Amino acid sequence: MNMLWLIRAKAWAKRPPSTKRIIFVFGIVAACVVLYLIERAGLLPEWMQLEARTGRGGMRF
Repeated sequence: MNMLWLIRAKAWAKRPPSTKRIIFVFGIVAACVVLYLIERAGLLPEWMQLEARTGRGGMRF
């Protein structure tokens, strides 16, 4: 483990994040998980899906 991580952990233990921040972070994580599960189930609308690329192409400007 890097020494910097130990210093950060010490600072976080002294001043933990607020309850609102914890709820906010877990809400974002939950939203990402829900979007992933909806995508895997095939329930996304067509406008949210990526177009399939064919061949060997990159972005053209």
